[in-house]
Amino acid sequence: MQQTFVQPEFRVKIDYDKCHKCGRCVQQCGWGVYDFNERPIPHDEKCRACHRCVTFCPAHCITIEKNTLAFRDNDNWSTDARKAVWKQSETGGVLLTSMGNPKPYERIFDKLVLDACQVTNPSIDPLREPMELRTYLGRKSDSVSAEPDGRGGYKLASSAGLERNVKLDVPIIFAPMSYGSVSLNVHRSLALAAQRCGILMNTGEGGLHEDLYPYQDNVIVQVASGRFGVSPEYLQRGAAIEIKIGQGAKPGIGGHLPGEKIDREVSATRMIPQGSDAISPAPHHDIYSIEDLRQLIYALKEASGYKPVGVKIAAVHNVAAIASGIVRAGADYIYLDGFRGGTGAAPAVIRDHIGIPVAIAVAAVDQRLRDEGIRNQASIIAAGSIRSSADAAKAIALGADVVAIGTASLLALGCHLCQSCHTGKCSWGITTQKPELTRRIDPEWGADRLTNLIHAWSHELQEILGALGVNAVESLRGSRERLRSIGLDEQTCRILGVKPAGL
Repeated sequence: MQQTFVQPEFRVKIDYDKCHKCGRCVQQCGWGVYDFNERPIPHDEKCRACHRCVTFCPAHCITIEKNTLAFRDNDNWSTDARKAVWKQSETGGVLLTSMGNPKPYERIFDKLVLDACQVTNPSIDPLREPMELRTYLGRKSDSVSAEPDGRGGYKLASSAGLERNVKLDVPIIFAPMSYGSVSLNVHRSLALAAQRCGILMNTGEGGLHEDLYPYQDNVIVQVASGRFGVSPEYLQRGAAIEIKIGQGAKPGIGGHLPGEKIDREVSATRMIPQGSDAISPAPHHDIYSIEDLRQLIYALKEASGYKPVGVKIAAVHNVAAIASGIVRAGADYIYLDGFRGGTGAAPAVIRDHIGIPVAIAVAAVDQRLRDEGIRNQASIIAAGSIRSSADAAKAIALGADVVAIGTASLLALGCHLCQSCHTGKCSWGITTQKPELTRRIDPEWGADRLTNLIHAWSHELQEILGALGVNAVESLRGSRERLRSIGLDEQTCRILGVKPAGL
């Protein structure tokens, strides 16, 4: 047996005086941590601290602790850096990981605060006054004209020239997570919750399972470089279509879903052989210029009856110029994915060191489109670790029309951020295709929890709007004067278009 220098990250402790010897922990663990020989026996090196065994232990006798093995202090060589070298010297491979970037970069949303009205401009009570969260995803006309409606009001004089938009009751959607990377029951939960809340879920690049056809009015279908599951019927089923160019967790590289996760259902939906690796190339091999992108956008519009078509890109240094080209190519919305965004699998070096925060990307893109006079031609979706309604409100104030949540929605379904999605052994049944694990998520239960989350954030957004003295979320969009920074440097404040607190 090869000797490893990498010691277990966690220690599993069992109080055998309280243990019922029932074997529930053995049954619940997807990682194979436990053997059972008259009592459960843990193997610490397999534990991912997902807490499934802790949650379902009837005796509450299991404790998972961080391994406190001491290393000599070294500011240059962290413990994680040393472990990475040991792992790669043992395997010779790229270190894979999942979920979002955990590095201690500055969290810009945490250093922004919102304004409030008090006396001259009074606040609004959202419990007693109407508070509008509805917004529309898509291209807006340059101008409209109105005429009397004959009942004392007004109506649009003509709908000619008005672009098709998708109505959202709340400025929040579920982020793209492909079938295969997550289980079908997760997709069912997301689709049902999206229908209940009047918002959208996104298929990701794994196609649309036929069980989700009844929810097609609340689904964005994605076209990625691998073209998995893409067909004329697929394009016609979505409320909108999204071209995935990049992803915040892994800018500039493609995707890889291991063959172990390609079962019969995933195979049929993705239209690839069962058990084969699903590999998305880094570039679209038919897109090497803005002109190529424009051709694909209009081909998809033609194939779908001119539904809105958006483009998803990773937040990178020249994102504003890229976004300008995308809008001029005819996209109806831009999906900006920041470097804190989650993923089912990515090389750790890519996830942790490439890209920029979504807050900076949104502000830069919104300002660039305004400066060029084309801001009305596309909506902006902000994604990449939107953790709360406060983050959502700040992203909207920086210029986003809508925010997308991925990790937060998985947390609602039980995810404990153990960052092992790529293994396909998720004990919570979220990022796995093993039937004994996927059945742990009941779609009705999942939809209830996701609906509760959206409703809770909606109420909080209404409270925030009331405190700001506005009664519509569109009045907050791009209103950076309502933001102030605390502790951000002058250059970052300039890029964000936000003044320091006190000014």
